[in-house]
Amino acid sequence: MTRFSIRPLIAAAALAALTVPAFAEAGTPWDLKADMGYAYGKDGKTHAYKMGTSNAALLLKGAKKVPKGTLFFLGQNGQLYMRKGPYLNDDGSFVFGPE
Repeated sequence: MTRFSIRPLIAAAALAALTVPAFAEAGTPWDLKADMGYAYGKDGKTHAYKMGTSNAALLLKGAKKVPKGTLFFLGQNGQLYMRKGPYLNDDGSFVFGPE
């Protein structure tokens, strides 16, 4: 009869538990689409709008490109903020993480 050892199972579970925090720190990509507009309304809520192309010139008038390396976040007061500059450590972890 084959003897079953629980040690490999415990070792695998411990290894999996140690790797979970590394996955939790990775950023999740936004799913922004070219035919959608995203707004942060005067009421402090976010909205998504289906856009057309007939008024694209009007839409781009006065618009500014968001620089790469920009972080968006909500403050404790519910206000949307943006911050330019580094937000990742050299190892790819988030500078402003929970630790």
